[in-house]
Amino acid sequence: MVQPNGIPLDTAAIVSTVLEGILYGFSLLMFIGTLWALMHRRMNSGVNVRMVSVACSLLIFSSAHMIIDIIRTEEGLVQQRNTFTDGPVGFFSDVAQWSFVYKNMLYMLQTLVGDGVVIYRCYVVWRSWWIIVIPALMWCSVATTGIGSVYSISQATTDAENIFAPITGPWITAFLAATLFTNVFSTSLLAYRIWAVGRRVSSASSQSSVLWPVLRIILDAGVVYSISLLAALLCFVTKNRGHYVLLDMIMPIISLTFYMVIIRITISKSASQGGAPPSSGFSNPLSMSRLTRGGREYDDQHQYPLRKMEVHITQLTETGDPDFDKADDIEVGSPGESTPTALKTPRRESAYAV
Repeated sequence: MVQPNGIPLDTAAIVSTVLEGILYGFSLLMFIGTLWALMHRRMNSGVNVRMVSVACSLLIFSSAHMIIDIIRTEEGLVQQRNTFTDGPVGFFSDVAQWSFVYKNMLYMLQTLVGDGVVIYRCYVVWRSWWIIVIPALMWCSVATTGIGSVYSISQATTDAENIFAPITGPWITAFLAATLFTNVFSTSLLAYRIWAVGRRVSSASSQSSVLWPVLRIILDAGVVYSISLLAALLCFVTKNRGHYVLLDMIMPIISLTFYMVIIRITISKSASQGGAPPSSGFSNPLSMSRLTRGGREYDDQHQYPLRKMEVHITQLTETGDPDFDKADDIEVGSPGESTPTALKTPRRESAYAV
């Protein structure tokens, strides 16, 4: 049987609290930026209450987790340093303490919210319930193993000083593996959809698709979270105490990846709109010169009435309209709103041009 290895638990407690505090500070700043992106720039179209609620929930969970870690560090190193036989190491190895149970419950809730957002974004860009059946089932497995791991930790009375014991180890391993697979699979579905549509748009236009920055942002967030989970899973499987540090760091990382997607897409879209010339809506400069007589429009060079002509579009296009929110559905997730042109499946549409 492999014995636990790695850094001492009292050292792990200090390192994890410091690193979590640094990441938590960044998440606070990005939370403010996320609220601005969700509320300020969407004042005309309405605030997406669901995404604001998710952002606040992630902040609340990570804040509560941070507070519990500070309390545990102070208790283990100061108040109860002489209570246990092994000193602070004995305190931090006791997994049955209420503070350890609560912090793991918060981690489970944070994970469920974070994975749920990725699955929801998959539905937004695919516009199909069937495409998220497998991710939803995987999310249920995350919830099941998460509840099982928290319950097993709370009941660990016979071997409470070993997190890797048979009563807790299998549940935690299954939980970490389930959330890793769920995140990788859901992010892959999301990235593939954006890549496929962006590729079709680029093939029909000489310009680069506006979806490529969105794709990079989605992949960056997924890679950061997946690498963190993989490292934590490997540490736990090999019974390395470094998993304590990694799990505490993942709490604010989940918040950071959510905030990062919204803020970076907002910045990317603002930059692209700021550098684009205003669209006049006319392809021919001569058509800008008009006269109006009796409620009808005439060309000033040719005295003929101008009539609207219906044009049927059968391929994906990018409008270049700065008022058209191409990335909002990925960014804030709002299936009730109209689908952005860049994410629509090719179909027959109607447009009007002079």
